[in-house]
Amino acid sequence: MTPISMWVIRILFLGLCMVGGYEVSQVQPELIASGKLGLVIGFGLGGLLIAIDEMVKGFSLRAFSAATFGLILGTVMAMIIERSGIFVFVEERTKWIIQLSLFVSFGYIGMVLALRSNKEDFSLIIPYVRFASQNKPENLLLLDTSVIIDGRIADLLESGFIEGLIVVPRFVLHELQKIADSNDPVIRARGRRGLEKLTHLQSNKKNEVKIHEGDFPEETEVDAKLVRLAKALGAKLYTNDYNLGKVAELQSVAYINLNELANALKPVILPGEVFSLRIVREGKDKGQGVGYLPDGTMVVVNHAQSLIGQQTAVKVMSLLQTGAGVIIFADLNSPPPAA
Repeated sequence: MTPISMWVIRILFLGLCMVGGYEVSQVQPELIASGKLGLVIGFGLGGLLIAIDEMVKGFSLRAFSAATFGLILGTVMAMIIERSGIFVFVEERTKWIIQLSLFVSFGYIGMVLALRSNKEDFSLIIPYVRFASQNKPENLLLLDTSVIIDGRIADLLESGFIEGLIVVPRFVLHELQKIADSNDPVIRARGRRGLEKLTHLQSNKKNEVKIHEGDFPEETEVDAKLVRLAKALGAKLYTNDYNLGKVAELQSVAYINLNELANALKPVILPGEVFSLRIVREGKDKGQGVGYLPDGTMVVVNHAQSLIGQQTAVKVMSLLQTGAGVIIFADLNSPPPAA
């Protein structure tokens, strides 16, 4: 609902309250002496309710339910203490003050504790009740900053390889904005790319994107907030950050690292295999040429220096695993043309 439509409803409500106050003054003049006073009372009551509505606009239904549960629990505790008999010898006037203090104190403590708790805490108090929404999507995809900037998640969603409700926390959006406002042009370009990719995701009708307002003010790091939110929502965390993935794994949070996924999907190339390759530059040693596979794997080809800029068939001789990945060493599948 837009702010304009909300204020139209509020103005109509305020008008109804004033009409109601005036009508009460006409039907029950002993309660409200005049029509003007009825209008003022109706206006005051409507204005008070609108002010309360404005103050609690960030208060969700879940928070209201938790606060109500906490208030009931606190009231029950106060009643148990009040009826325990420990105030039986207290004077009536003093006893009334003690009872009021008990109900107010325990009610407040109950509400605060309930608002600070999560659904797992409620399941400890009421076994087998999880307070889970019945229409909750089966698959929640929680995206971090790195995977939004990377952009490959959009291709995976559009191709149908992964499905679900995309969840982007508000604090991740703030981090993207900070990156996009950076003084460093390289970092700024990354941030703007992330915002563009997110806009592209939102415009795709096949995927639903939700900006989640949940936050954990006690956590200062975005990574810690992501792990806690993923655990609270039961969502799968998508990231390119190796360290974040390991932290999530230690806390039993399901995650997918797109870099690890890309490595797992790389085609397996074995010695003796023949494939076509474009030689793009000279190699380190004399006579060598270098080409690259579509996934970026470097292929060093012997006796291919003269074929730079050309497509040729090569035969894999060996593979070398390095910290940066795999390097393939190959020979020409047919001898190079005579100079």
